[in-house]
Amino acid sequence: MRRFAHSLALAGAVCFLGAAVPGCLTQRALASSPAEHALITPASQPDYATSTPTAAPASASASAHPLKLATWNMEWLMAEDGPLAATAPPDRPHRTAADFEKLAAYAQHLDADIIGLQEVDTATTAERLFPASTYQIFITDDALLQHPALAIRKPLRAHKNPDLVELDVAPATAAHQLRRGLDVTVETGTTPLRILVLHLKTGCWDNPVSDKQHNCPILLQQFGVLQNWISARTAAHEAFVIMGDFNRRMTVYDPFFLLLTHAAPLSLTSAGWASPCENGSYFIDHILLGGGTQSWLQPHSLRVMTYRPDSQPATLSDHCAVSVRLSPQAPLPSAARAPTTPTTGSQP
Repeated sequence: MRRFAHSLALAGAVCFLGAAVPGCLTQRALASSPAEHALITPASQPDYATSTPTAAPASASASAHPLKLATWNMEWLMAEDGPLAATAPPDRPHRTAADFEKLAAYAQHLDADIIGLQEVDTATTAERLFPASTYQIFITDDALLQHPALAIRKPLRAHKNPDLVELDVAPATAAHQLRRGLDVTVETGTTPLRILVLHLKTGCWDNPVSDKQHNCPILLQQFGVLQNWISARTAAHEAFVIMGDFNRRMTVYDPFFLLLTHAAPLSLTSAGWASPCENGSYFIDHILLGGGTQSWLQPHSLRVMTYRPDSQPATLSDHCAVSVRLSPQAPLPSAARAPTTPTTGSQP
């Protein structure tokens, strides 16, 4: 979506220059790298706090190799010579080969092990950024122009579960169907990690649950589907992550986020922080941790990859990649497990 194109360019520029604005810390220019990983400052409002619980570090024998997880909305990542391009909206970004090369350079700089993608047309197009020699691509099986996808660095092993088709809450007679969720299980070396990549309905940015306009009833239905998915993961004692473009400025006090926590305790990794990619406002791209993954989060690892001001954001994306680092651990005996209730009141 182009709604953040202007703010993305502005935020990337002011963060690069190190200006003292909400959502930015002074960045160190990288001489040979195409981008900076921008640290993000605490949000100015004091009532928003992180929901990440503190957990004791696991022993070396119980830990697998650390993983970097990211979510990145690619804004109509589509092959211009592909069969789907002719049916896409004419005002979408039209990318040249040079634009794809720029995006591939940013993808290389991101250097993540697992990347949830949104607005991708095919796995083949995603491989132009995340080459098959390095990554395995998973993508939903629906017939839409835009798909959630997942790039997983080799030699990590993974398998695709059935798509979460229930996220398409649109009636069968609707002019446009909604996106499914991509459900993949990744072998981490200790505990299998269940990952759901999604892209929810836009419009209900921070409206109350009772709002009957701005697509809020549709988003509310989708959150109900997520509640059911979370309940199933919890019943199966699975470690899980939900990440993607929620199109919702969630905080730990957001009524939509609280609906999800009714199903199970969750960690909202972006809580309490402002995004330099959205001109200092709250995130809409989120990474939620549930089950055992709440104790895997490496403290202070939340990052946003911003674009250099000499890049052309209109041909890159109006979203920036958001990432965290996890240290997968073997599950503790039931009697020794730490409480999973999210804590509040401290900044990461």
